[in-house]
Amino acid sequence: MHKVRAAGLEGAIEADSAGTGSWHAGERPHSGTRRVLERRGIAYEGRARQLTRADMDAFDLIVTMDDENFRDVEAMGRGRARVVRFLDFAPQTGLREVPDPYYTGGFQGVFDLVDQAAEGLLAAIREGRQ
Repeated sequence: MHKVRAAGLEGAIEADSAGTGSWHAGERPHSGTRRVLERRGIAYEGRARQLTRADMDAFDLIVTMDDENFRDVEAMGRGRARVVRFLDFAPQTGLREVPDPYYTGGFQGVFDLVDQAAEGLLAAIREGRQ
């Protein structure tokens, strides 16, 4: 939502975050993520939640971080939402999947990838090509 607010589109775009598994439901983001956000001056107080079948109809897009998430979301069945890969909006990265920084500690690098993909997604939404 940081980029949506910065673009002045807060009333036009609704965004939420959810995982395909329940193991972190209710928890705050990893401390590594929180440190990166703090350094960038981005406030975030959200808690993890699990994606639900209702989300498939509540949103226009379900954006996945990796192939496993993509398959998990597709297995939930069709709704009105279109399921897309986040890094498809950042082809300049040459990557298909956002790595999980939980295992590597690469929180800044993942933030940079997500930042690029968010810019690309926002541009695609503005241009009506998402």
